[in-house]
Amino acid sequence: MGSAIADFHATGKAAKLRVFSPMFDEDEIPVKTLFRSFDEMPAIEQTALREATGRILDVGAGAGCHSLALQHMGKQVTAIDISPLAVATMRDRGVKEVLQQDFFTLDGQYDTILMLMNGIGIVGSLSRMPAFFMQVDHLLTPGGQLLCDSSDICYIFEDEDGIIDLTGIEGYYGELNYQMQYKNIKGEEFPWLFIDPETLKEQALAHGFKVDVIARGSHYDYLARIMRSA
Repeated sequence: MGSAIADFHATGKAAKLRVFSPMFDEDEIPVKTLFRSFDEMPAIEQTALREATGRILDVGAGAGCHSLALQHMGKQVTAIDISPLAVATMRDRGVKEVLQQDFFTLDGQYDTILMLMNGIGIVGSLSRMPAFFMQVDHLLTPGGQLLCDSSDICYIFEDEDGIIDLTGIEGYYGELNYQMQYKNIKGEEFPWLFIDPETLKEQALAHGFKVDVIARGSHYDYLARIMRSA
């Protein structure tokens, strides 16, 4: 993804960013969407940016579209990404505070953590939720919030009669594996989590947090606010 981002930034175009998963046919991420403006973003993302306050952390910031929108709104944001090419692109595009950093090893204090474009997917599986909430607790200031969007992908298992059948699914149905390829660069396979809102609420409650769904999209997607329980 970093190579695709760097190419598009340099030339205004990029080859296919191909996505593979055992559960789906080959897919493609349109690289141009990683450079979209605030007006081009889905309503859920616009709501999240408006709700973000204080010192903001943009996790998995990619090409920096959310960080740049926040800066234009006069807000203070730190963008992090594990890709050195994405980090270099964000700096060149004008994101003021950028770190090449893994979320799970980050130090600091933030009033809002943003995990957009299903950014909570980096958790990978429900078994990593304890480590995730431990890190969120480490990073959030008192009264701080985490804003994330995700999708309930139960619709994948819906038959022609509209009945969802999860029979035979091992583990949680939102735990997937992906692999990306850009030109001749093929990344390692990685786990990714799509979590439905009720499961997210259960996981949060078990770790001392609460979840409020503050917006819903048109296709099983939603925006959640996560805060420490009172």
